[in-house]
Amino acid sequence: MLTDIEGRAAVKLARKTIESFLSEERLPEPQELDFELSPVFREKRGVFVTLTENGLLRGCIGHPFPDSTLEDAIMDSAISAATRDPRFPPVGEDELDEIVVEVTILTPPEKINAPAEELPEHIEIGKHGLIVKQGYCQGLLLPQVAPEHNMDSIEFLGHTCLKAGLSPDAWLKGAEVSCFEGQIFKEKEPQGEVVEENLSGE
Repeated sequence: MLTDIEGRAAVKLARKTIESFLSEERLPEPQELDFELSPVFREKRGVFVTLTENGLLRGCIGHPFPDSTLEDAIMDSAISAATRDPRFPPVGEDELDEIVVEVTILTPPEKINAPAEELPEHIEIGKHGLIVKQGYCQGLLLPQVAPEHNMDSIEFLGHTCLKAGLSPDAWLKGAEVSCFEGQIFKEKEPQGEVVEENLSGE
């Protein structure tokens, strides 16, 4: 788990990376950062960067698996969310004052070993994100998606299957389902205070 200070640094790093890339097509230099990156940023972690504008999704891309250091994964995901999300045109520099940056740090995904019909019982809304995989098809939805759209675990499974390009009942027909947890830090407003989101309502 990241501390509040580390979470703030993660979001600041994502925003600074986007600003540098959009203005000068480069990554920020370490000396340009006005915050410290603790040793956790050198650990391999999965991460997603989500951008929203006026409450609407503007880009969301990440590394589902811990395949690179947290620092590198945040910078790569930030640039991808801003410029490579195929659902949206690239973010313009003039939009940065309107965009809220959110960073979700993931635990390593673990396959849910249960009979297909029992899968919904193993999914905790607000705590778990899902990955559904079958053949070359793979889809991922972050933990915050289900509570934001008032989904129950069956709907969450169905929508993750759709994200993978599969039928919504693929989870009942042999698709592999894995779950993970996410720690979410986001700006309260564009360039504003960074807070940790608690989705479980506890």
